[in-house]
Amino acid sequence: MGGGGQGLGDVERDRAPPQGRARARVLAGATELFYGQGIRATSADRVIAQVGITKVTFYRHFRTKSDLVVAYLEEQAGAERRWFEEVRRQDDPVGSLRALAAGIGEASCRPGFRGCAFINAAAEFADPEDPVRVAVDAHRRWMLDAFAGIAAEAGAADADSATRQLMILRDGAMVNGYLSDPATIADALAAAFTAILTTAAHPAES
Repeated sequence: MGGGGQGLGDVERDRAPPQGRARARVLAGATELFYGQGIRATSADRVIAQVGITKVTFYRHFRTKSDLVVAYLEEQAGAERRWFEEVRRQDDPVGSLRALAAGIGEASCRPGFRGCAFINAAAEFADPEDPVRVAVDAHRRWMLDAFAGIAAEAGAADADSATRQLMILRDGAMVNGYLSDPATIADALAAAFTAILTTAAHPAES
């Protein structure tokens, strides 16, 4: 979902060796600050203070703040991809999208939800050559591919158009999750997803 979630990462940090735990602690602290307060608004010194480590330890694991931001986004991407695959229902495109809508709706109701970490990062880094924007674009390409697979399963006559419409709906739901009533997101998104697939699979009947 790209929403700064935690849980699995906490277990992985506990199992990591000391060096790995230090890196994971920095990344966990950065995730909280980047997602909650914004990337550009959060300095490396702020992360160091939040985690309670020395600058030497910080720079041993991340040479620059940009490296840390990319690592943060890559961790978020990995978590979202695992979640997407867990809720994906093979050969049931409508069921897959309803499960995705339910997950986005659930996430948007959590305290501290601030939308999609990747949309937020893209708003702060406009340069397409910036490593941060490259990380954002890589994950969004993956999401488009995932939606393309669902559109193909549904028998969409124009899979490319359906894919982009599904992505736009997903993005809009992530933004509306903190701008409007989050309790309405899941049902509205599920209905919109279903309408897109129905129209795409039976264009002559729409």
